[in-house]
Amino acid sequence: MASDGDPVRGSVSAPTGPGRPLRTRVAIVGGGQAGLAMSYCLKERGIEHLVLEKHRIGHEWRERRWDSFCLVTPNWQCNLPGFPYRGPDPHGFMKKDEIVRYLEDYAASFGPPLRERTSVLALRRVPASRFELRTDHGDVHADQVVVATGGYHVPRVPRLAERIPETIEQMHSADYRSPAAIRPGDVLVVGSGQSGCQIAEDLHLAGRRVHLSVGGAPRTARRYRGRDVVDWLDAMGYYALPVHEHPLKERVRAKANHYVTGRDGGHEIDLRRFALEGMQLYGRVTAASSAGKIHFAPDLAQNLDQADAVSESIKETVDRFIERAAIEAPVEARYRPPWTPPYERGELDLSAAGVRTVVWSTGFRADYGWIELAVFDGRGYPAHRRGVTPVDGLYFLGLPWLHTWGSGRFSGVGQDATYLADAIQARQAEAGRLAVQGPLNELALGS
Repeated sequence: MASDGDPVRGSVSAPTGPGRPLRTRVAIVGGGQAGLAMSYCLKERGIEHLVLEKHRIGHEWRERRWDSFCLVTPNWQCNLPGFPYRGPDPHGFMKKDEIVRYLEDYAASFGPPLRERTSVLALRRVPASRFELRTDHGDVHADQVVVATGGYHVPRVPRLAERIPETIEQMHSADYRSPAAIRPGDVLVVGSGQSGCQIAEDLHLAGRRVHLSVGGAPRTARRYRGRDVVDWLDAMGYYALPVHEHPLKERVRAKANHYVTGRDGGHEIDLRRFALEGMQLYGRVTAASSAGKIHFAPDLAQNLDQADAVSESIKETVDRFIERAAIEAPVEARYRPPWTPPYERGELDLSAAGVRTVVWSTGFRADYGWIELAVFDGRGYPAHRRGVTPVDGLYFLGLPWLHTWGSGRFSGVGQDATYLADAIQARQAEAGRLAVQGPLNELALGS
């Protein structure tokens, strides 16, 4: 594996002189699961390429996840090209360190032409229809480029956080590590997506008093009628559903994922049960004051009901599938809410309640400011069809719902990488044909 300044043998053409750019057929930006999958597929086809990774393999999993983090989908869904999960627990859920090791072992299995700790500062077109990638270790010229950096780059924190007194510690979920690593006292967690609910549970199980602002994220049961719900959804083809066949079409990319956990072998997260155990639940955060008061919308009951309705609708879909396919499966009683909010809390005085830390589990935004090409729509999202953009030779990989629900996951990114590798190979072959043919002589053409 290459380190800073090390040559990457057999992957690129050497610079032709001082200050000259490195040259390669294909540059892959990002060495996570998407970039590694792309490298595997290109290497399989004998296509020269180079992978540029800002940090090192597994960085996002190693550095931006809390200590008890684990996958929410079963291990059997880890199916990178040429490297399906082969461990002893296919229906378990890999922990943070195991995920990093899985990626490191994947890279070791085929030896990608990788440069770690290399930041791409700019991507632009240069003459001869090449792409120029300006990095902190010199320029790279490539015929084609795959952007495999994902879409979760910059932590998103609402501006109202600026009004919270400095005496209150604030952090984003990307910086949360463990209950022991934050101040003693109560904790306010804002956001009830996967990260928010799992961090709230992590704190709750450690004996910390948690105040949770509940938003509109849906939830799902962990298991139903003898199988993990992910197993049922996969059997019904949900992870292979193309985005253009989804009722919401491309708007589905903005939806939140269902909250559930793989912790301790996997279980559902029921916020109502947490409330019975002492967790304080509120609606969405609407405002904050310099006096240390947080204001909430009166929508807690509505948000809990909607999350439950989604979970129950999934069960109904599974029931219909079992009946149509004549599958023998145990019957399971339906969910009954064990708790309902007695009233809506509109305000929380942080100091009076003993809250000393706020964790913002409010998601991320993409940062493609380094890409100096006209490839983005009005919302800043890359225009593409299954990762192929209108800019000839530029591709995206690893985005949620790039093509299917599995596109942003270990289960589906390999299929997208295979598709793009075929497109890259076809374009390279066409460029070679045109080079041999030479300029068109229009005088040689008749009527």
